[in-house]
Amino acid sequence: MRTIAIISQKGGAGKTTLAVHLAAAAAGDRVALLIDTDPQATASRWSEWRGGKDPEVIDCGAPSLLATKLSRARELGAELAIIDTPPHADAMARQAAKLADLILVPCRPKAFDLAAIEATAELVKTSQTPAFVVLMAGPPNAPLIYREVAEIIRGTFGLAIAPAVLPERAAFHHSTAKGETAGQLDPQGKAAKEIAALWRWTCEQLDMPTRAHGRTPAAGL
Repeated sequence: MRTIAIISQKGGAGKTTLAVHLAAAAAGDRVALLIDTDPQATASRWSEWRGGKDPEVIDCGAPSLLATKLSRARELGAELAIIDTPPHADAMARQAAKLADLILVPCRPKAFDLAAIEATAELVKTSQTPAFVVLMAGPPNAPLIYREVAEIIRGTFGLAIAPAVLPERAAFHHSTAKGETAGQLDPQGKAAKEIAALWRWTCEQLDMPTRAHGRTPAAGL
């Protein structure tokens, strides 16, 4: 089983949006689940709005329980677990980073977000887990902004940048409010294609071939 931790020490960075869309993309391809460790339980509410559709979302309120949850998921046949972590929660974020095979750090291309990424950069470096920043929620047609921000992140904080960008799209907001994904709301839309590109790249980082698969059997965790 592979594990991805979505980590940012700043609230509003887009962790849950990234987590639910990646988990949904994964669930269409293999046995996957999403672990919601955020006390706000946004991913869990999204799952309720979906009415039981994949991916399955399970909660985990304590860092000490995370390893057990992942072990149980592996025993039940899960092939991928995505951990949505809370902001300003060093213990949970550090545990998730320690247990993950890959860390994704969502970041908006804005001054406050860039200033706040320093704490996240230190956390992921300590874990020694491969980590990439995913630029999100910026202008859809501003390649120069994304290049400049990527240079700052690489040069100042020493973090790598994922090549797939998720710009600000109405489809992300409208779909999650309905318990859906951007791909379900508009399968041919730009947001759906951007998520698909990010998922393919993620599979490459984890040396995990894409393929069709059925429902996750992780019920009861």
